[in-house]
Amino acid sequence: MGAVRLLLVDDEETLLDLLGKYLERLGYEVHTCASAAAALERFDSDPKGYALVLTDLTLPGMKGDAMLEQMRKLNPSLRAILTSGYPYVPQSDYVSFLQKPFLPKVLAEEIRQRLALPEVRSQKSEDRRKADGDSDS
Repeated sequence: MGAVRLLLVDDEETLLDLLGKYLERLGYEVHTCASAAAALERFDSDPKGYALVLTDLTLPGMKGDAMLEQMRKLNPSLRAILTSGYPYVPQSDYVSFLQKPFLPKVLAEEIRQRLALPEVRSQKSEDRRKADGDSDS
């Protein structure tokens, strides 16, 4: 089995390069994109291939949280971390938030925690499971 694949999205090229190299040194396979449009195109080619998306909240043309919602339609179990220099409260359980600036070790720990979470079930799979008579209780 290969390295865990991450998609890193930020319009600040220097930060994109720095974080990408750092995460590769931690053993992750990192794909980088400088825009939401490029990230969506790359993600669409292999939506189940990414374990986690790390994205800035403020991207040209589309906010990071809106981009993640589109990605989750193709991969409901996708985990994500949003970053911003401004305060933000994630609206979904599958997303966590790191306020910039953050220490690299804080990012590494947040990624480990996100990847350790059990798979998030989509509402459709929950509805199907209930319709089939399968329940956890």
